[in-house]
Amino acid sequence: MSDAAQYAVRDGIAVITLNNPPVNGLGNALRAGIMDCLNKADTDGAVKAVVLIGSAKAFSGGADIREFGKPRTPPDLFEVNDRQDAMKKPLIAAIGGFALGGGLELALACDFVYAARRARLGQPEVGLGLVPGFGGTGRLLRRVGPGWARELVTSGEAIGTEIAERIGLVNRVFEDEAALLEAALAAGHGIAKKGPLAVARAKRVLVEGQDADVRLAHALEQQAFSALFASEDRDEGLAAFVEKREPRFRGC
Repeated sequence: MSDAAQYAVRDGIAVITLNNPPVNGLGNALRAGIMDCLNKADTDGAVKAVVLIGSAKAFSGGADIREFGKPRTPPDLFEVNDRQDAMKKPLIAAIGGFALGGGLELALACDFVYAARRARLGQPEVGLGLVPGFGGTGRLLRRVGPGWARELVTSGEAIGTEIAERIGLVNRVFEDEAALLEAALAAGHGIAKKGPLAVARAKRVLVEGQDADVRLAHALEQQAFSALFASEDRDEGLAAFVEKREPRFRGC
């Protein structure tokens, strides 16, 4: 596993720390490291959720432009984004500094985004003569709507967390990095108490249903509901509710 992405498990929550100084540029080594960590977390039955966080002052400043040389072959971050979508466990992006370009796109491919108050977020690619290249336009538009997506992408300007929270780019804002990590871990621990089959199915329905018409989205939901209705976890969840106790889910 690459040292550029550090992996640790804290009481059932995998913490992936981006560690490619000075700005956690998404170069080959970091992308490979993230992929390794995602694969490890998704296949570890003890892991229930995943937190992505950056070291030092940055979540990620985006693609490592030091690797933007000739021949003019663009780097491939889509494989990382696709792996994020395919994860059975929810991903929480914890942005402590700035998330720009590919760094913001990495966060957008997580299930939800927390940020420290000093964080800055943006898609500055037009300033390099480029456009977002790792799913940014599509995911950004779906998260904040066309008006804000067009402004952020065409201006290339970064925004602070007050605006980012208001437009739905981040879910919640915390005073500092310590509170941010604590909140992200707490969110992961909350998810860990829920039925793992239900969490995985819910994520799959949300990912596949966001681009589907409403009829297909409903059909996906009904299929997931029916499949879970026959599970042992469903029996345990209902029994625990009636008995007023914490459920003991087994993932079957």
